[in-house]
Amino acid sequence: MSEKIVVLDAKPLDAGDLDWDALRALGDATLFDDTDSGEVNARIADAQFIFTNKVKLSADAFEAAPKLQMVGVLATGFDIIDIEAARENNVTVCNVPSYSSNFTAQTTWALLLELAHHVGLHSQSVRDGEWQKADAFSFWKTPLVELDGKTLAVVGLGKIGSQVARVAQAMGMKVIAAQLPGREKGSEDGIEYLALEDAFRRADVISLHCPFTDETREIINQETLGWMKPTALLINTSRGLLVDEAVLSRALENQQIAGYAADVLSSEPPSNDNPLLSAPRCIITPHFAWASLESRQRLQSVSIENLRAFQNGEPQNVVG
Repeated sequence: MSEKIVVLDAKPLDAGDLDWDALRALGDATLFDDTDSGEVNARIADAQFIFTNKVKLSADAFEAAPKLQMVGVLATGFDIIDIEAARENNVTVCNVPSYSSNFTAQTTWALLLELAHHVGLHSQSVRDGEWQKADAFSFWKTPLVELDGKTLAVVGLGKIGSQVARVAQAMGMKVIAAQLPGREKGSEDGIEYLALEDAFRRADVISLHCPFTDETREIINQETLGWMKPTALLINTSRGLLVDEAVLSRALENQQIAGYAADVLSSEPPSNDNPLLSAPRCIITPHFAWASLESRQRLQSVSIENLRAFQNGEPQNVVG
């Protein structure tokens, strides 16, 4: 009898454009579009291998799956897994690092350029007939920001932050790294490392690429917003909980900073009363900075390879 594989939430990864035959070749695979918390234990009861993207696996889930050997996280972050419970039940947990780094960096730039140019706004104005009625050959509805010569502060110079920094340097920007308290000072060619406050005070653009931890929770708050220039632009393609959303919304309303663009919010999907959804000079996209076809194919491929490696006695990308 082949080993049982359960994918608890394939739908976020698969928009109908992925092939799962390589996974099915490794065992008896059952794919669910999504799984409610109350359905988890029953669905994994006989499974040797589980894959999950956002469905949480708490201690009771591991108790409910006595045959379980490995959990594959269909993502880089693995905070949805009770790692201690996995260890206690001798279950290996694997993730997929860096599968969407290039596209996340690309999304960061899409958001920054939209704040600088407001292409969508101006395109819509043309569709609405404003150019046709204009009394000059050209017009613009918002200030247009030239990035050449401006200073970008990157918070988190990992793979994504470093890619964003390289593009910024190619665009003629000066790049500085905002040093988180307690972290070792990095060394990157052409990049000056500054204390967080010094970096925020100097920056024209701040881009967040640090992980969410107790240390970085609401790193954007009343105090740190007060360090920023009124012309500063803030980008977040990391985690919504890095930001105090109510405070940031008020800062935008009071023109304390010039603009905010994010692909993440503190709760996803957001509630209708999230203050950033109605804030001025604020762009929000629906957490799609990981979701190019190429990134999703890479995520699926490495996840399947994680299982194959585990079955061959050589587990890889182990996080717990």
